[in-house]
Amino acid sequence: MSARPITASVLLGALLSAALTACADKAHAPAAAVPRAAPAAPGATSAGDPIVPGGGNGGYDVQHYDLDLRITPRGRPSLAGTTTITATATQALSRFDLDLTGLDVSKVTVGGAPATYTRAPGKLVVTPPKPISKGRFTVGVTYSGTPVAVTDRALGKYGWIPTDDGIFVGDEPDGAHTWFPGNDHPQDKATFGFRVTVPSGLTAVANGELTGTTRSGKSATYTWQARDPMATYLATVDVGRFKTRTGRTPGGVPVFVAVDREADPTGLDSLYDDTVKVTDAWAKLFGPYPFSSTGAVVQDAPVQFALETQTRPEYVPGMAAIPTVVAHELSHQWFGDSVTVTRWSDIWLNEGFATYAEWMWGERDGSGQTVQQQFDGRYSQRQSTDLWNVPPADPGRAGLFGRSVYDRGAMTLHALRKKVGDQRFFAILRAWTTEHRHGNATTAQFIALAQRVSGMDLRRLFQVWLYDRGRPVNW
Repeated sequence: MSARPITASVLLGALLSAALTACADKAHAPAAAVPRAAPAAPGATSAGDPIVPGGGNGGYDVQHYDLDLRITPRGRPSLAGTTTITATATQALSRFDLDLTGLDVSKVTVGGAPATYTRAPGKLVVTPPKPISKGRFTVGVTYSGTPVAVTDRALGKYGWIPTDDGIFVGDEPDGAHTWFPGNDHPQDKATFGFRVTVPSGLTAVANGELTGTTRSGKSATYTWQARDPMATYLATVDVGRFKTRTGRTPGGVPVFVAVDREADPTGLDSLYDDTVKVTDAWAKLFGPYPFSSTGAVVQDAPVQFALETQTRPEYVPGMAAIPTVVAHELSHQWFGDSVTVTRWSDIWLNEGFATYAEWMWGERDGSGQTVQQQFDGRYSQRQSTDLWNVPPADPGRAGLFGRSVYDRGAMTLHALRKKVGDQRFFAILRAWTTEHRHGNATTAQFIALAQRVSGMDLRRLFQVWLYDRGRPVNW
């Protein structure tokens, strides 16, 4: 049967009918549902990191800390201040937590309005005057007290530590909440401003750049700005009687070095020179220096560690005189400070890399063994349970600063270097510092990047070196 031809009148009628039907359907269709905002709820009370149980918080992302502090090292209280936090709410918040231990809080505001607050172990629980919508908000906390250092059976003593003439602050992994309120976990990085008032005759040194000094009567105020994102454990304020030296590296990076006058009276120039040499050398090897200044602080503190506090590593006198230690701490500016762990179980990404840098510097300046000798000497220690029975990528809290994280972590990198060759190995390191600059990263991301850059299957190498118990073979 042939089709009937369609006349103009038939076509017009069909179009008119369709239009009327569409209008009728639209008139009777239900109104489009308007999405309802999620109700306000409390933010998470921790970051969920088993290495630091209870540390960190959820529901917001800190953008900036302004710390206005008055520090009187021998006073009671020794600290009085106001911390103003600018943050982004990632959910509608009915309340939220800040990490804070042991200090007396006298006032809390949210958006400039008084807020109610309670205390829980290690926490300041803040209830704003009205729920916070997703987006930017500010919270101010006024407090005072004498901070107490953390003394941990596994990790030792860290945090706020008095010295003979001032204060030394070394916070890794979770000591920042002993002296200012915040989100004390490395996954929440922020910029910092410090305004620190101390008695006349003392100097306050913090992260970033010194932007102002004022003196009034019996006190002096130092203003510092750290304009690049920083984890809370890398923040510091050191107070003492310092000799200082400033300048620039040949590569153009500003330098600020401060040395305790009594603890290390002759070490200023040598530490300055080492800092300059290492900063520029690592910039050529690892990629551009990631921050706006470099430097160091030496304090006669009763601790047995140096610390990679951002832009301004801290040393005790004996350690400051060892170039390989300076090389270790300055390499952290790339590996740990700029590229920061997402979870503490990945700390080998900090310490394994810095230990390997330390080995490379010893080989470079002739003060130590070659990197291969460092590797071989450790690999021959077949019975070292602290080296072989603790996987570097899962050390637990007790092994956080243990030998496996440092030495076996560095050995992992040397095994990788031997597998892929120097050209690919250093391309991997530079890609790592570039792609994760000022961010957070994980072991899984490093493995994926190493495989992508090298074009090789490296799964067995990383499995036996980072995750398996026992001395690796056949990788």
